[in-house]
Amino acid sequence: MGLSIIVTDYSGQVFDKIDDPKNFLHKLLPPSDEESAILLAKIDWYGDTYFNYLQINQFLGEWDQLSRRSETVVERELVDGVRRLAKRCREDRVLLRFIGD
Repeated sequence: MGLSIIVTDYSGQVFDKIDDPKNFLHKLLPPSDEESAILLAKIDWYGDTYFNYLQINQFLGEWDQLSRRSETVVERELVDGVRRLAKRCREDRVLLRFIGD
């Protein structure tokens, strides 16, 4: 199973969610030792990774670079969906959470 990406408040209430059941992000996200992707390289495939609204501008900059690697329509839709969630995180001052297996 792939990652689930959710927008949540600090008490855990979920506002929006996208799943990656086919594990497309595993192909697109950088490895943990890639220095050019400070935030994205730290997404934990087996645990939870949180980004707050203060980190989202940097996250979006890295995400835009990642989006160039998407090749299929499904990958682009997933990337665009995560971008939408990240922007909501920034606007609503909540958390963007990646949930691993």
